[in-house]
Amino acid sequence: MGSMFSSASAASTPESSRVQAFHSSSEWKNHFNSIKDTNQLMVIDFTATWCGPCKFMAPVFHELSEKFTDVIFVKIDVDELPDVSREFGVQAMPTFILLKQGKEVDKIVGAKKDELEKKVALHCQNNSSM
Repeated sequence: MGSMFSSASAASTPESSRVQAFHSSSEWKNHFNSIKDTNQLMVIDFTATWCGPCKFMAPVFHELSEKFTDVIFVKIDVDELPDVSREFGVQAMPTFILLKQGKEVDKIVGAKKDELEKKVALHCQNNSSM
């Protein structure tokens, strides 16, 4: 099936393209404040490097970011930013929180790829009718 990209580089950085990772609370707060007044959907993946289900969901999250290009996809490591995790009430990984206008509109706890895709699609449709 020839590809111009090596599978090793694609596999080593599955969240490289459209998924934004935040490594400081101030970076996150600046980003959140810049989009909280818009109606654009943001999906946050609360993850941890040691979490097996999180590793399973990483390529799924990346694929969703490629499919839903009008959605903002964010990855936050709960060990790097525990204050942000607490702010959103995250107690298990992975947790996916869907936000619009700075408010939670949906939440998925666990590695439920089909449910995540359905909810992203649902809230995207709601976006176009507003």
